[in-house]
Amino acid sequence: MTDLNQTLFDRARQVIPGGVNSPVRAFRAVGGTPRFVQRAQGAYFWDANGQRYIDYIGSWGPMILGHGHPAVLEAVQKAALDGFSFGAPTEREVQLVEAIIEKVPSMDMVRLVSSGTEAGMSSLRLARGVTGKTKFIKFEGCYHGHADALLVKAGSGLATFGHPTSAGVPTEVAKDTIVLQYNNVAQLEEAFTLHSGQIACIMIEPIAGNMNFVRASVPFMKRCRELCTQHGALLVFDEVMTGFRVALGSAQSIYAQHIPGFEPDVTVLGKVIGGGMPLAAFGGKRAVMEQLAPLGPVYQAGTLSGNPVATACGLATLHEISKPEFFDELSKKTCYLVDSLQKAANKAGIAFSSDCQGGMFGFFLLPILPHNYTEVMKSDSTKFNLLFHGLLDKGVYIAPALYEAGFVSSAHSMADLDETIQIAADVFSSL
Repeated sequence: MTDLNQTLFDRARQVIPGGVNSPVRAFRAVGGTPRFVQRAQGAYFWDANGQRYIDYIGSWGPMILGHGHPAVLEAVQKAALDGFSFGAPTEREVQLVEAIIEKVPSMDMVRLVSSGTEAGMSSLRLARGVTGKTKFIKFEGCYHGHADALLVKAGSGLATFGHPTSAGVPTEVAKDTIVLQYNNVAQLEEAFTLHSGQIACIMIEPIAGNMNFVRASVPFMKRCRELCTQHGALLVFDEVMTGFRVALGSAQSIYAQHIPGFEPDVTVLGKVIGGGMPLAAFGGKRAVMEQLAPLGPVYQAGTLSGNPVATACGLATLHEISKPEFFDELSKKTCYLVDSLQKAANKAGIAFSSDCQGGMFGFFLLPILPHNYTEVMKSDSTKFNLLFHGLLDKGVYIAPALYEAGFVSSAHSMADLDETIQIAADVFSSL
């Protein structure tokens, strides 16, 4: 029988670099042939061979309602009939921004864009424009999109320049990026001492989804907020992945429960707010956001920003997840899945640790949860690859990379979760 996934991949590699339009899809980390999706519905998708998979990627997070939710589909179809793009304002843009602000009190104003990379890049420019400073802090293992200044890894010490992680990024761009270890308070304090008066912002994923799933500790986050306030820097929360995914108020609402008065200065959003369409946003306090053009000197623009079909998709998604008990039910499902996987791994004698929040989860083939990228790197990649393919062969689709989080949707039934757990138990026993 012909493998149509392989046939499509062979075709794609002739005309698309690596055969994919985003690198992780190529299966380079795990080996094998990518699955070419033909259609999706609810908690499932079907590949080119007609094989069904229980989907725990959900387009890398946006599909919190599952694929093809009726209310979202209806909203998109109606919007498309009115027009795909206008290059002019629409009421729906205002409605979506109002809905976001209602749920995330740290934002008085929001600017819509088309991708998480665009939102992250723009928020960095805004922070530099507002503060008049050029340097900024990011953390190893956090991903904020592929803008040049954000594709930088740590130097050999806090006084050294960072190093570009991609060809084509000039070292001159990297010199203002200070890369620190996640959850390291002492290093954070040292950086502000060494670069006093030069730091425009801290940019951080409150739950790092590109280290699989690593939380910023409450003491660490509290110190981030204190140091930014003390030194006149902005705290930029990258909630592209966690926004409306881990809680209705996003990850910052969870930290606010533990840190009185806690708020970031700028928040970057994406994924869920677009419901699967290309849409992202960044927002913050009025005094900060009014520095953007056309009111202020910080320029940012986009032809497709606030796209009318994307905003319809996002609005319908936010309406559904705002219903009572939605996040309680989603959290129960996610916790059930993660706890059951932990038990199955323990029974099989596999080193395994896991965590979850809302509809987002992660696991490591390590005995205890890691707290930074160095610890994440100790996870058993060979065993993970065997686990990945064992699950894939039996119809369970998780991220094809050791360092990516997973996602549960409201469309996942208990039967789906139980099927996944049983398959995982069988694969664990074979490792």
